[in-house]
Amino acid sequence: MASTPNPRTIVAALVVLVLAGFAVADARSAQDTGRARASLTLMAPAAAGGGWDLVAREAQQALRKNGLVNTVQVVNVPGAGGTIGLSQLSRMTGTPNIMMVTGTVMLGGIARGDGETSLEDSTPIARLAQDFEVIAVSADSPFTTLEEFLTAWRADPAGIPIGGGSAGGVDHLVAGQLAQAVGVPADQLKYTPHSGGGELTISLLSSAAGTVEVGISGFNDFRDMIEAGRLRPLAVVAPQRLQGVDIPTMVEAGYPSVNQVNWRGLVGAPGITDAERQQLTTIVTEMVATPEWAATVARNQWQESFLTGEEFEVFITEEQQSIADLLKELGLA
Repeated sequence: MASTPNPRTIVAALVVLVLAGFAVADARSAQDTGRARASLTLMAPAAAGGGWDLVAREAQQALRKNGLVNTVQVVNVPGAGGTIGLSQLSRMTGTPNIMMVTGTVMLGGIARGDGETSLEDSTPIARLAQDFEVIAVSADSPFTTLEEFLTAWRADPAGIPIGGGSAGGVDHLVAGQLAQAVGVPADQLKYTPHSGGGELTISLLSSAAGTVEVGISGFNDFRDMIEAGRLRPLAVVAPQRLQGVDIPTMVEAGYPSVNQVNWRGLVGAPGITDAERQQLTTIVTEMVATPEWAATVARNQWQESFLTGEEFEVFITEEQQSIADLLKELGLA
């Protein structure tokens, strides 16, 4: 006759099974979470306050707000059109929990040979959005329209320096496209690089010697001063007007060939595994689906252009070649 099981034995067995279940669940959770979910670093390869820094900090807030990672920090590594940051990232082989903001400016720096690395020394994760350039002057400038500026510029290109960000970056490319469109010889384009939109704005608002009268930068770099009435926007380099902003486009002005767009994206360290790359891609995919990121895109007048995987790799390769060709064509490299 079979003996009756001891209740204590049954309870003990159940406890073992439950604990074993928790252990399996914890193991699966840890495997699913990975280092990137536990602690993520976003590198902005520029000084605080610039466009890359803005992307990193907006991403940080969306990730935090929605609990997509446990901790996320932003680090700034400025210099040389982002290629100093890229150089640092390229030496972090196999680090699975760091991503760096990148985009058009960095490709320009790479094409000009500002560093010894390229985006081939990273792991492409995602293209996020497009950011649009604005040509602006101070509110007391004699130029009230784009055509007034262009007329004066054609007459004396060397006498009207154009200010913008890093040499070879998107601001410089727009200046070069504009010179080409209106017949200003490339060797007469006087471009003055600045460390960021803040420094450029100070220069535009100053009447001191050595400052610039016309500036090109991202809309968000000029936004506060435009809204305050201290800067006058002459045109926006975008396919259509920015929502709620009364700035004519280059297409409206009759110069559709001036069309260089500044895209923003994220890359990881070289040498990470396919699973680690997928983890970063998943995190970013979840981030762009949040209401906080949607609000960020709308607030900053960006245009979402999300792209991942092989398509993003192909885009980078083609964009790098396109920018290198454009720099040579414009005599900027």
